[in-house]
Amino acid sequence: MAAFLDISNIGITFKPGAPAVLVDVNLSVKQGEYIAIIGHSGCGKSTLLNIVAGLTKATTGGVLLDGKEVDSPGPDRAVVFQNHSLLPWLTCRENIRLAVDQVFGGRGQSGKNRAERAEWVDHNLALVQMMAHADKRPSEISGGMKQRIGIARALAMQPKVLLLDEPFGALDALTRAHLQDQVMEIHHRLGMTVLMITHDVDEAVLLSDRIVMLTNGPNSTIGEIATVDLPRPRERLALVENAKYIHARQKVMEFLYARHRNPAQAA
Repeated sequence: MAAFLDISNIGITFKPGAPAVLVDVNLSVKQGEYIAIIGHSGCGKSTLLNIVAGLTKATTGGVLLDGKEVDSPGPDRAVVFQNHSLLPWLTCRENIRLAVDQVFGGRGQSGKNRAERAEWVDHNLALVQMMAHADKRPSEISGGMKQRIGIARALAMQPKVLLLDEPFGALDALTRAHLQDQVMEIHHRLGMTVLMITHDVDEAVLLSDRIVMLTNGPNSTIGEIATVDLPRPRERLALVENAKYIHARQKVMEFLYARHRNPAQAA
């Protein structure tokens, strides 16, 4: 069976003669799978995500999504960055509506009329529990709320793959936990395919089906892939003493801090 998302022989070098950032990266992702990509700073995690998003062109290899080559950005891949990237002069609802109009405003088979688009915007606001703040501007809401709107905007595009680039990295621990739980619930409900960059081992184990561990850069590649064999839905408190959770966490920790320590820490 062909992979839903096929990352094949990816390599990238930004300058002639410079060391490669990534080499020979191969990953097959099933539809509905939640993949976490983890590794030390400088290993090319975000570069790999940008290649899948079509924002960066690989030097070698390529990406296929649902049998089609990825060669540019497109609405079938929605990205949520660590920085929420909301337009400050628009309300939360208007920020989402902008994306919805772009994707569904045409007259084709996927088009929606004005009323349908308005209803779809509110549906996605409700999905991230932000209806009460729909008419506020980004300056009037918290960092966690801004990320909720960023996630809602991405979901409203109905992408085939949701790409998360450390979306919770700038948030406090409690807000981060709440958003992790919400993303888990949305993933369980919608069954979407997710590729997430993270530095957080516990976040990777809690959220993902598989954890892709990258070796240190330059010339970074996939060093190991750990399967997280935990049933869904998941409750973080129930997992604290779960043997499978502990084993997966230890496997990632051993890779990152024993076999592939950050060179800056080792110096």
